[in-house]
Amino acid sequence: MLKILAFLTKREGIETQAFIEYYENNHVPLICDLVPTPILYKRNFLMRGDEFNKEDGAIDFDVVTELVFPDRAAYLAWAAELSKPGYGDQVVADELKFLDRSRTRAYVVEECVTSG
Repeated sequence: MLKILAFLTKREGIETQAFIEYYENNHVPLICDLVPTPILYKRNFLMRGDEFNKEDGAIDFDVVTELVFPDRAAYLAWAAELSKPGYGDQVVADELKFLDRSRTRAYVVEECVTSG
């Protein structure tokens, strides 16, 4: 299994709720229309001002997006599909509506799970 965590920041001037609604109601459907949905495509929105995130001002992202693929080959096939002519341009144009793309960071991680 291959998991990618992307740390994304909303663009300046967009309110948090509008950011979440745009991501969920516009961007996610766009991605799912362009390419097959990974095993998991999950967004984890930061809860600002909450008692659990006391370092709120030091946190420089607004959502952690998880993408999970069966293996490296599946991820590369998905990325190649997303790179088809016109697809990448659609994604970039849409991301500019709600993200600060200059602050996007993404990492491949290895997951270890403990359940009780």
